[in-house]
This record gives sequence, C-alpha cells and structure tokens, in this order.
Amino acid sequence: MIKLEGFRLILASQSPRRRELLAGLGLDFDVKVKPIAEDYPEELAVTEVAGFLAKKKAEAYRPDIGTDEIVLTSDTVVILGGKILGKPVDASEAKSMLKALSGKSHLVVTGISFTSATKQVTESDTAVVYFRDLSEGEIDFYIESFKPFDKAGAYGIQEWIGFIGVEKIEGSFFTVMGLPLHLVYQVLKSWNC
Repeated sequence: MIKLEGFRLILASQSPRRRELLAGLGLDFDVKVKPIAEDYPEELAVTEVAGFLAKKKAEAYRPDIGTDEIVLTSDTVVILGGKILGKPVDASEAKSMLKALSGKSHLVVTGISFTSATKQVTESDTAVVYFRDLSEGEIDFYIESFKPFDKAGAYGIQEWIGFIGVEKIEGSFFTVMGLPLHLVYQVLKSWNC
C-alpha cells in the first residue's frame, strides 16, 4: 500500500488507459494536461527517447508544481528495426505500420517521470512484443473499427489486434499499455524515504 504523506499526485496525461491503470493501484490523483511538443534530439538512442520525453513533459509542469504535488508524466515508443514508429496520421500510415509489425518482434519502451518542487525521478521499462502474421483483412478491420491514430505503432495491445495478433510478450503487459505499474509503485513507495 502506498501512502503519499503530504503529497497530492497529478497525472499529466489525457490517456484513458493510463488513468485506468493508475486508479488500479488504489491511488487518489488529479489529472492535468498541457500540450507539449514531443520532439527529441536525433542523436538520442531510440531506447532512451521515452524517458527523455517523459522528463521533457515534466519540465513543462515544473513552474506550476505546488510544494505538496507530485506530477507523473510518461511517454511510450514502439521500436522496430531500430526506428521509432510514432502515432499514425491516417489509416494509410496505420496500415503501413501494422504491416511492418506483422510476423515480427518489436520493442515497446515506456518512460515515466515523477517531479515535485524539490525532486525528480525518471525511469524507463522495455518489453518485447511478438506479433503473428496479420492478414490484410485483419489489419483493415482493426483500423476501421478501432481507429488507432492516438497510439504509438498504430495499435493498442488491450484491443482486438492485441487479442488476436500478439503471440508473446517478454516484459510487462502494462509497459506495453503505456504505464509500467511495477515501476510506478516502486518509485512512489520509496518517495518519502
């Protein structure tokens, strides 16, 4: 059980999945969202991008953080063949991404950053996701039915495509969903130590 003595937790995300996951830890929290550009240095290793972006998002909140607040920011990236697959802009790009993921394994890295007025802790977690071969009809059905344009790599593991397409995961399912709960718990549990 986590008791944040003297602190209020703020989730800085508009993702309904992250809200649901954080609530599952039995924590009270508020949600505040600011638009933040998700750019990063080109020379940054792809596995470090999620942590970098989580920390960058936190910096946008820093001037407004109260002395009794902890702000949780996060970012998730999908990496295939050493390249990041972002959020698709349209159905054509989503289809291209899902075709590329079909029959292959890829990395999902989620970075989280906890920031208070006096402290910051940033962590990342990586999972390997294995997709079976997806048919064009399955890809088209998923895109038309679920419109995955707000999801890195054009898919949500907790949706239909994850149910029928994911053969195996090495690592945390929740990291792939966008919030590595084991890390969230560990960081918050030790916050007052």
